Amino acid sequence: MKMLINSPQTVVADALRGLAAAHPDLDVDAEARVVVRRDARQGGRVGLVSGGGSGHEPLHAGFVGPGMLSAACPGEVFTSPVPDQMVRAAKAVDSGQGVLFVVKNYTGDVLNFDMAAELAEEDGIRVERVLVNDDVAVTDSLYTAGRRGTGATLFVEKIAGAAAEEGAPLEQVAAIARRVNEASGSFGVALSACTTPAKGSPTFDLPDGELELGIGIHGEPGRERRPMMPAGEIAEVAVGSVLDDMANAAPVDGPVLVLVNGMGATPLLELYGFHAEVARVLAARGVQVARTLVGNYVTSLDMAGCSVTLCRADEEMLRLWDAPVQTAALRWGR
Repeated sequence: MKMLINSPQTVVADALRGLAAAHPDLDVDAEARVVVRRDARQGGRVGLVSGGGSGHEPLHAGFVGPGMLSAACPGEVFTSPVPDQMVRAAKAVDSGQGVLFVVKNYTGDVLNFDMAAELAEEDGIRVERVLVNDDVAVTDSLYTAGRRGTGATLFVEKIAGAAAEEGAPLEQVAAIARRVNEASGSFGVALSACTTPAKGSPTFDLPDGELELGIGIHGEPGRERRPMMPAGEIAEVAVGSVLDDMANAAPVDGPVLVLVNGMGATPLLELYGFHAEVARVLAARGVQVARTLVGNYVTSLDMAGCSVTLCRADEEMLRLWDAPVQTAALRWGR
C-alpha cells in the first residue's frame, strides 16, 4: 500500500509539524501532541478541549481556532490521547472560567478524559465533560460501551465553541453542548475498508460489490452487509435510520442541521450527488433543512464511504451555528 509518509512511527508528529507550518496562528507542540489556539487565554472565555485518535482529520486539530475549540489533543492513529496531553491542554487554555472537555464515546477516550479531568481539578481548574454518542447504527461496538461518537462531534464543537466565544459561563456552554448531542443522530456507510499506516493493509475485509451499513469511524462492524446499492437507496437507509431513531425521543417537526460527511476517500462529486438524495429523502419525510455542510470532516483515513448526521436545531443552536468561526478546516463570518 502506497502512502505519502516517511514512516508509520512518525506519521502523527510529521502531520503536526505540517499543521504548524501551514497555520502559524496555532501553537503546535508536535512532541507533546497538543494544538492550542494562540489567544486561548484572552478575553476570559471558557476553554474547549477535545481530542482523539489521529486518522479522523480534520477532526479535531483542524477545528482549533476562534469560534470553535481552544485546544486539541491528537493521539496515535485510532488510539486515544493520554491524560497528560489533556491536562497540558487544559492548563494552556484555562483563563479562570473553566474548561469543557468534549469526549467522543470510545472507551479509551472516556477513561483518559475522566482521569485528566480529575488531575486538572486537583490543579484548581474547573472542568465539565460532555460525551458525544450520536451513532444510531449500533450499541456496544468494538471500542465502546453504548453508542459511538461520530459526526455530531462537529456540531457540538461548533455550537459550544460559539457560546464560549460569546462569553457564556462554563455550565451554560456544557448545557448547550449536551443539548446538541441529544438532538443529533448519525449513520455511516463504508464502501471500502481503511488502511492504517502501521498495518499497511485494509483493516477489515469488504468484498467487491458489497457495502457495510452502520460502520464506525475506526472500521468497526455495522448493522449488516448488502450488495452495492445506488446512492438513492443508501440515502433511504441512512436518513431513515436517523429519523426513526430521533422520533423515538420526539417527533422531528422542526428544522435540522445536515452534515453529509465523507469518510476520507470519497470525492466531492459523489458527496454532493449523495446529498441530493439525502435532501430528497428529507423532503419526502417532511423535514425542513435549516443548514447543510458537505465535505470530509470526520474521516477514517482512506475509507470510501460517508455518514449522515442530523441535528434537530432550535433558534439558539442556529444562531450559534451561524456565528463566525475561523479554524483550519471550518471558517465563515470573519
